[in-house]
Parts: sequence; structure tokens; C-alpha cells
Amino acid sequence: MKILVTGSEGFIGSHVTEALVRDGHEVIALAQYNSFDHRGWLRYLSPDVMGHFEILLGDVRDSYQMDTIAKGCDAICHLAALIAIPYSYAAPQSYIDTNVTGTLNILNAARRHELTRVVHTSTSEVYGSAQFVPITEEHPLVGQSPYAASKIAADQLAYSFYASFGTPVITIRPFNTYGPRQSLRAVIPTILTQLARRAAQIKLGDTQPTRDFNFVSDTAAGFVAALRSDNGLGEVINLGSNFEVSIGDVAKMAIDAFGSSAEVVSESVRIRPENSEVQRLLAANNKAKKFLGWTPEYGGREGFQKGLKRTIEWFADPKNLQFYQSEGYVT
Repeated sequence: MKILVTGSEGFIGSHVTEALVRDGHEVIALAQYNSFDHRGWLRYLSPDVMGHFEILLGDVRDSYQMDTIAKGCDAICHLAALIAIPYSYAAPQSYIDTNVTGTLNILNAARRHELTRVVHTSTSEVYGSAQFVPITEEHPLVGQSPYAASKIAADQLAYSFYASFGTPVITIRPFNTYGPRQSLRAVIPTILTQLARRAAQIKLGDTQPTRDFNFVSDTAAGFVAALRSDNGLGEVINLGSNFEVSIGDVAKMAIDAFGSSAEVVSESVRIRPENSEVQRLLAANNKAKKFLGWTPEYGGREGFQKGLKRTIEWFADPKNLQFYQSEGYVT
């Protein structure tokens, strides 16, 4: 198929782009326009993928441009979004503009040009702190941050286009994805970059919350499966490993892997407002198996340790570590 990937220059988007090219698709990789011609991680993909996809610069907030780009495509993987939770406290309107209006523009374009599939990206943050575990797709939606609220709205828009117009939408809801090329707004790169620079103290926020971590190749495989599948239209589908681990335990695993004696300290600037912190996430992934035939290669504790090892190897490489210049807190 000819597939438009929005947010292709980002962490997950760049891995999805690689996976789709390797799967034999014609890929148009949409990166956010900027006057510096920055193309994010698209400049650093694997050699077997480079040169085998088209890059366009644009902005999902522009309805005319999205309509123009979508014409002639068969499907869209929609990953473009503002995702940093702390910044959503400071600039909530930006999250509505990009995450909600941007999604509306993609859906309208897909409907107008009768695309065969839209894979819309959600997030486990829409569940808030787990009210029961494992978290199924029927769990209540609780917007504990402006970011989460914007994604709930986008998810509901996606479903409404399926219900109202028959737009062939599947909503993929990844739990906490990690791996090579992730930004410092996420906890695992925050830990690993400090360790790689031999910090005596690993500065974090709250270390008690638990997360269900997904290695990025598993997440990308979920998108490919959603495009291939004849099932799941109109559905929300979790991608998760069905394993939870606390932030503190992740830090200990990483410290041990580096052979470091660093201590973990909490900084108040890194701690979310009390009622905004999501304390527990643990995915039920039965629907992914049922509708997409997807199971995580890096599932469970053993899988997480394997994925963490691969991630550590990537971040510890000086040629990759150079991309992470900040020594402070990245929102």
C-alpha cells in the first residue's frame, strides 16, 4: 500500500516508518515543517531503509495540506502529536490544536479520499491510574493531564468517524514504549543518559509508579499488524507486554547493568501534581492477539530485560549519546 505516516520523524514514528518500508509498502513520511529542514530521526534510520521512502514537511494542523497529501494514499498511520505531559500543563491549547484538530484533519482527509485504513495512535495515559488490572480497553477513561484529555478527545473523534461515516479506523493504544531514539521526556532515556555520563546521582521524579513497558519494535509491529488485519475496525486495541515494573526498579536494573554505584534521588521539579500522576499501568493485550494476531516479542520480565539491554547498548554508544545534550530536566 501507499501509506502516509504522520509524526514519522519522532521516536515511534521513525520505527514505524522502518517497519513499513521493510514490509514492502510505499511510505510518505510526514515530518513537522521547520525552516531548518530538520527531519528528526528520519536522517538516522537503518541503511537498508534510507532512500526507500519519501519525506514531506508539513503540519497536521493545516486541513488543506492534509487533504492534499492524503490524496492518492491507501492508508494513514497517524502518530503526529504533542506528547510531553509536563509541557501540557504549561501550554494546553497547543495540545488541543495538534492532538485534536490535527486528528480531525486526518480523519476528514481519509473520509474524503476513501482511504482503506486509518491507524490512529492513542496512549495508555487515557486510562489514568489503574482502577483494575490488567487494564482492558473497557477501563474508564480519565484525563489526569491536559495531554491525556486531548488524546481522549482524539480517540473519540476517531471512533465517531467510524460510527458516523464508516471511516475504517483502528485505534492502537500503546502502553509505555521504550527503545533506541526515545527522547529525554521519557524516563528510561533519562536514566540511561545520566548513567552513560557516569553521574553519581540519577535524578528522577516519583519512583513508585509502575508501568507496562513496550519495546519499540513490538509497538511498530502492532501498527503493521493493524494495517494487514481484516479485523478490528472501529476498535480500540491495547499494545502492552502484560508486565509491570516500578520506575525505581527500572533504575536499579539499569544501574546494575552499567556496573554503577549511582544513587537515585527525587527532584521536586520532576514530580507531577499529586492528582495528575498515574500510579499504575498494566495492560491486558487479549484484543491485540484476537484482532491483530499480535503478541509482544519482548513481553514479561525476561522480555523487558532483553529490551532494556538493547536500549542500554544504543544509548551507551557515544555516536548516539551525542544527540542528548541536555543536563537538566526536559519537559
